[in-house]
Amino acid sequence: MLVEQFAEYAIKERTSKLPAEVLHHTKRAIIDWYAAFLPGSLVAPAILLEQAFAEDLDHGTARLASGRRATLRAAALINGAASHSVEFDDIYRDAGYHPGSPVISAALAAAQAHGATGEQFLRGVLTGYEISTRIGEAVMPSHYKYWHVTGTVGSFGAAAAVASIIGCDRRQFAHALATVGTLAAGLQQAYRSQAMSKPMHTGHAAEVGAMAAMAAVRGVTGVYDILEGEVGFGAAMSDGPDWTKATRGLGTDYHITQMTFKNHGCCGHTFAPIDGALHLQKVHGFSWRDIKRVRVATYKAGTDIVNISAPEGDYQAKFSAQYVTAHALVHGSVRLVAFSPERLRDPNVRALLAKIEVVSDAELSKRYPVQRAAHVEIELKDGRTLKHFQPTRKGDPEMPLTDAELNDKYLELATPVVGDAVARQLLDALWSLEKLKNVNFDILARPLARAAG
Repeated sequence: MLVEQFAEYAIKERTSKLPAEVLHHTKRAIIDWYAAFLPGSLVAPAILLEQAFAEDLDHGTARLASGRRATLRAAALINGAASHSVEFDDIYRDAGYHPGSPVISAALAAAQAHGATGEQFLRGVLTGYEISTRIGEAVMPSHYKYWHVTGTVGSFGAAAAVASIIGCDRRQFAHALATVGTLAAGLQQAYRSQAMSKPMHTGHAAEVGAMAAMAAVRGVTGVYDILEGEVGFGAAMSDGPDWTKATRGLGTDYHITQMTFKNHGCCGHTFAPIDGALHLQKVHGFSWRDIKRVRVATYKAGTDIVNISAPEGDYQAKFSAQYVTAHALVHGSVRLVAFSPERLRDPNVRALLAKIEVVSDAELSKRYPVQRAAHVEIELKDGRTLKHFQPTRKGDPEMPLTDAELNDKYLELATPVVGDAVARQLLDALWSLEKLKNVNFDILARPLARAAG
């Protein structure tokens, strides 16, 4: 059974000699998670979840960003939602999946609760990424018709990470995955409106993953063929899953080295249009005032979600290709400020938004999810029509953020939350995680409290 093969891999990975590149990329993923987590911890739904789950707080040894104590499950839930809220978290492109939010949120809570070392934390994160990204590849692209991959597949990643950190043996590890498979959830309909449900998916995945591992280590069992069974995860939530992808290269070909780190603070389906529009503007030097119309053609799995011509609020704006492309052309970028009340009301952005058409392209649709491309055509008022094909996105493996660019992204997002000094101390600690004897090191466990202090 697949869960047994995953368990075999996970046990070996606890003591394997990790290639330096793999260790480095695991730290990159954790740094990127903190970049999204810290600003996300100050907004809904995280701040509302702290109120909703007050009875699970102020005891336990896991921590929220504020340093407030929490049970393992409560920290996984709240931090998991927080790290997906500002739409700056990582992507495993070939599965359409954001592993960081569920996997790292659950892993950090488990590491804090169990006094794990930095190396144990890193290995738990790595294990969660490697197992869940492969499950995601196996059920895609059909899984994406109805399901939010991060909410569903992320549950397996969180369970794997926590099971690794808390010391599940081979049998217990398999049962953790077997149990979480029946708890995986997250419907796409939840994020086609101005609602908070989408980050709740990642919080749920982190929490049920932690719960399944915590239960398994105490003897709770699950059904081993939950993935490939006749009425299991694959049959119910995919159309002909390819389970050969689930173990291909496991332990040798590390997916964590192929992550996409976001360069824009919005839905990843909008990135190729943004990059393409900015490329044309840079090359040809026109102003947004010179634009008569814009036509964006991209893959259908994207247009199904981001073709929103009249976004009603900040959340919908993050999923509106029209809004973010217009904002990029007017203001030069799409960062957190793009979704402030002032920018959402910006008459210049709104005027340009109305001139942008978004359509699906049949050929690009066939290449999804492996390629995320877009054709961008901009007609200017002087009669010129400018065209550009954007084959990939800045941040994808073919056009990655460098370490320096990742550091800059982290500092941009973390500094307003915790201050420059704490942000840099935390960054230094994250680049040296493997040297930490305990992840309850103050700056990791409670960066907001450290800043306030």
